[in-house]
Formats: sequence, C-alpha cells, structure tokens
Amino acid sequence: MSTPVSEQLTRLVPETGLLYSVKSFLLDGESRRLSPRTLSFYRDELRYFRQWVEAKGVQAVESLTPDLLRRYLLHLGETRNPGGQHAAYRTLRAFLRWYQREYEPEGWRNPIAKVQPPKLQEDPLPALPLDCLRKMLATCAGRGFLDTRDKAILLGLLDSGCRANEFLSLNLGDVDLGVGTVMVRKGKGGKSRVTFLGAKARKALLAYLRHRQAGSGEPLWVTDEGGRLTYAGLRQIVRRRALKAGVPESSLHSFRRAFAIGALRSGVDLVSLQRLLGHADLSVIRRYLQQTEEDLRVAHQKGSPVDNLL
Repeated sequence: MSTPVSEQLTRLVPETGLLYSVKSFLLDGESRRLSPRTLSFYRDELRYFRQWVEAKGVQAVESLTPDLLRRYLLHLGETRNPGGQHAAYRTLRAFLRWYQREYEPEGWRNPIAKVQPPKLQEDPLPALPLDCLRKMLATCAGRGFLDTRDKAILLGLLDSGCRANEFLSLNLGDVDLGVGTVMVRKGKGGKSRVTFLGAKARKALLAYLRHRQAGSGEPLWVTDEGGRLTYAGLRQIVRRRALKAGVPESSLHSFRRAFAIGALRSGVDLVSLQRLLGHADLSVIRRYLQQTEEDLRVAHQKGSPVDNLL
C-alpha cells in the first residue's frame, strides 16, 4: 500500500519545536568540527534550558522573549556562580545567533540582543605557587619510571603553558627535543599552535623517555602499564605529589596560569603570550596582567623615594 502524498509532504516539513532546533544546532556544530567537549557542553546547557522553558509552556524558539531569558539567568543564579551563569548566557547567544542565520525568520528579532550578560568578577586568577612546585619536585628525586615521569610532567605542564587536555593529547613526535618545539594539534576549538619547552624541562623529559621505547605516533605521557594518561590520572599525579610534599593541592589549570604570570613578569609581550597560550583574545591575559600590576605596586611601595625620605 502506497503512502499518501499528504503524509509524504508532512514528513518533508521540518519540525519547528525547540528540541528540533537544538538538535539542528548541534548537528551544525558537529559538521563544523567543533570539539567533542564543546558539543557536550552545548548539549548539556541547552537541555537544561529547554526543560526550564518548556515547563513555562514555551515550545518554539520564536516564542522566546528577552524577559524570559533574563528570568532563566536569574533562576540559574540560585545554584550557580556568575561564571556558571555567564557560560549559560554564551551558549544561548551562540544558539540564538545560529538560529537567526539558519532560518532568517521574517519579522523576528533575536531576544538575546536585548539581554546583557551577567557581570563577571575580575578577581585575579590563582596560579600555582612556585614554592609548592619546588616541594613537589623534591618528591620526584628517584630515577625510576614514576619519579622521572612525574617530574617531567610537573615541569612540562608549567613550561609549555598547555591546557591539561592539550598536554595529554601530545604524542612523542609532537615534541622536538633539540629546540624544544611543542606542536599542539588538538587545541581549544580544534586549532593547532606551537609552544615550547625550555632546556631544564627537556632534560627532565629525556630522563623519563629513557624508560620508553616507542614510536613518534605513540602517546607522550603514559601510565605504568603503557596506556595514554587520562585527565583523571594526571589529576591524581598532581594530588599525590602535593600530598607527599605536604602542600595544598593545586588545580591542573593553575600550572597554565603560573606560566602566563611568569611570562608577563619576565617581560613577554601580550601578543606573543596570546599565541603561546592559544587564546582567541586578550581578555583573560588582561586578568593575569592585573597580578603583575600588583607586583609593580608592591615594588613601588618598597622603593618609594618619598615614603623612604619622610
């Protein structure tokens, strides 16, 4: 029995509900090769948003209003900090801008255009204390696989400025031990870039690699069983070394912050630092810069000729 033409046409008409729009947005992101992490983040944020607005009786994108979006952000403020609210806002902005480009609905005005993002606190970002790192390195004094690996990891995380996931994605062939070039092939947003390891970090890396017999396509950082080190595994290494050294546990991202602040204090220009870190803009680096300005304030306080004169 053939399918009626009317039913065939109905199947060809795209759904107009919020769920269908979200699925199309994610499909578009996948086709543009957004990172799995970004797609997962968008999926989770939009699922939570969709559930909230549908509970309010809203089923379509074009029924969203600026007032509804503001009430959603206020709702998030009950359980999230400003950073979490801002992340939700950025997701909604990306989704609604995509919808506007994709469908070009006649007479529709994007409601996000009238909604201001939640204000973020511009507090200085905490960096890994170098005294703590020295004590952690002191626990890696042995010459066995684990000690040499962990020492190379601690120094490599700091000296390369890599994000943890970028660091874990490195293969042996991505590092030139002669000049210290590190090719980051899986950076944020799928972008590649080059960063470097200094002489001391490369020396530690060579000591670790003496325990390895592997080709250039194999993981740089591995477990004692030879598998690629995971994020949880890296977190455990830092936690274990901090505990053994008797210092507070630092986040993996604090190594990257310490690299940025150290580079600024040593006079590295902002554009070079932006390229080394793989930042799309200078906004985060300006937050690091606040801490180096505080260094200058303290230095002036100590050396003020007028204060020391009177």
